[in-house]
Amino acid sequence: MTIEKTTTEVGGKSNKPKEQFVHSVFESIAGNYDLMNDILSFRRHKAWRKFAMKKMSMKHGDSAVDLCCGTCDWSIALAEASETGCVMGLDFSAGMLEVGRRKVEEHKLQNRISLVQGNAMELPFGDNTYDYATIGFGLRNVPDLVQVLNEMKRVVKPGGMIVCLELSKPMKQPFKGIYYFYFQRVLPLLGKLFAKSYEQYKWLPESLALFPDREQLATIFRETGLKRVESFPLTGGIAALHIGLKEN
Repeated sequence: MTIEKTTTEVGGKSNKPKEQFVHSVFESIAGNYDLMNDILSFRRHKAWRKFAMKKMSMKHGDSAVDLCCGTCDWSIALAEASETGCVMGLDFSAGMLEVGRRKVEEHKLQNRISLVQGNAMELPFGDNTYDYATIGFGLRNVPDLVQVLNEMKRVVKPGGMIVCLELSKPMKQPFKGIYYFYFQRVLPLLGKLFAKSYEQYKWLPESLALFPDREQLATIFRETGLKRVESFPLTGGIAALHIGLKEN
């Protein structure tokens, strides 16, 4: 497994402060990220990822690029599902990648998973390279989600699949009210208790506030030219899976 560093810019635009802030958040919580994922999602993130893998139906030897791969849970699942295919994981946080590197080695997948530090807005990969491009719980954090989706579409082969697993917005009461109370009031307190990171986990609800809901994101998928777009609400709509295909 290789870890490379790719230096990219976001064009020096006004999104740069957000990018820097998000980077600082993930650098600071990297060591507690997996624990907090289990606590804050009641371990549902594992079931969501399993559902996504079932819908993807990877075949023996398929290749994948996993954007915002973080601590590499999805990268590892992709490598195990493809059995012999190569997986590239990309993240902008060196701290998250270091945690991921250790997990990849524990699973003895360092010969099939490579990790690169880089920018999802400007992927350092060639056109038509991978069978799948995935992004898990990262699309709401990027400065321009349309640009990221276009980059994902560029690097997959014709007929390749773009897959996004992300937090979403439940729409039905009373679950909606209960969820937002938990997400906005309780979640930051749990972050403070378990990870000593109140401000970082207070930011998570804010990152979702301006993010598209499930139907809106499906529309954006179609507007980027993806075909056969599907979206699936998960656990009452607190998360969603979106899938689209690159035209042959």
